[in-house]
Amino acid sequence: MTELAGPPLDRARCALALDTGDLARALGLARILRPWFGIAKVGLELFGAVGPAAVGALRDEGFEVFVDLKLHDIPNTVAGAARSLAGLGARYVTMHAAGGSAMLTAGADGLAAAARPAGAEAPVGLAITVLTSDSVATGEVLASRAEMAAATGCGGVVCAAADLPTIREAAGDLLRVVAGIRPRGAAADDQSRVATPAGAVAAGADIVVIGRPVTAAADPAAAAAALLAG
Repeated sequence: MTELAGPPLDRARCALALDTGDLARALGLARILRPWFGIAKVGLELFGAVGPAAVGALRDEGFEVFVDLKLHDIPNTVAGAARSLAGLGARYVTMHAAGGSAMLTAGADGLAAAARPAGAEAPVGLAITVLTSDSVATGEVLASRAEMAAATGCGGVVCAAADLPTIREAAGDLLRVVAGIRPRGAAADDQSRVATPAGAVAAGADIVVIGRPVTAAADPAAAAAALLAG
């Protein structure tokens, strides 16, 4: 993996995956790791445990909130869910590109139509291309889903670092969010296609999503400092 020399990554480009069902723990981690992360990601586990309270609490802490529920349903349902999440002040909301163009369009429209809290920036719809736990991601599928995301009003995509060249060629104007981030030599866990933060940024990532390598560490702050040192 290509490494990027230079200063630490800008915290505005780093999303902290708070995969816990305990809001107090999530907030504690967010506060400790604030120097390295400007975005807090609320996934299925945390949202399932405490719901909208997680979004509000993290916004109150000054984070942009990335709601990663991977919406995938009929267009009307996705539109309503997207509108509700944007109404909470979510900055980023994920939807499965596998749901098709009508669903993505409905989701993007729902985000755009929402009445947002005061001070909340316009939400960005992120299309999930292929999960990083999937060991196979064909160029044809990636390109098709990236093109669909751009055509339906999504602002970006979520992909693996290895997919970035294909995504950039297919839809270069989209925001590129890369998951599956690990330190060099670390266990991949349940991720099949991983990269270091520096390697992902060097390949064209706009935002990197980091979870267990930091949140599960004995010293999360030390782990974050080492991982994001540049």
